[in-house]
Amino acid sequence: MPVLVSNPFTLIGRGLLLLLLGYWSFVFITAPIAANAAGESFLHLVNLPFHEFGHILFRPFPAVITSLGGSLGQLLMPVVCFCVLLFRTRDAFGAAVCVWWFGENFLDIAPYINDARSMSLPLLGGNFGDTSPYGFHDWNFILSETGLLTDDHRFAAIAKGLGTVVMLGALVWALVLLFRPAAAKES
Repeated sequence: MPVLVSNPFTLIGRGLLLLLLGYWSFVFITAPIAANAAGESFLHLVNLPFHEFGHILFRPFPAVITSLGGSLGQLLMPVVCFCVLLFRTRDAFGAAVCVWWFGENFLDIAPYINDARSMSLPLLGGNFGDTSPYGFHDWNFILSETGLLTDDHRFAAIAKGLGTVVMLGALVWALVLLFRPAAAKES
């Protein structure tokens, strides 16, 4: 059973965090995929080390899985944090924030998928996919190797749609949790 919080400073802090997440959700969700709103935010710098670690983690697997491991790595970290917060510390609000972060990662990945054919996004180290060796742009490599390169925009739209649904669901869950302590006190 999640612990109910009655400390007013905690409730105010969580409320402010929820407002910030709501604002970011609006900015990221309403921006076109090509605008790379999530990728231009500081959250991308939070996600990037987990993306790069994912390549290392999945290195024992075939090259396509190693390339996919970057995106999987940045999706895996919010899942790990979610599990710790929900099951270990019983912090459902923190877990809801991790669900939001999981969804945000899909919006962070979507422009990268969308760029698979044009390879015009700047990549780590100042490279661009169109001037790098084959395999340097993860999603160009993944979709080329699987014969799905012409579906890059469709996969990007699916990633953005999935991320949108997850982020909005997490915000609703967090909002319910934010007002639960007040309701529990009244009863």
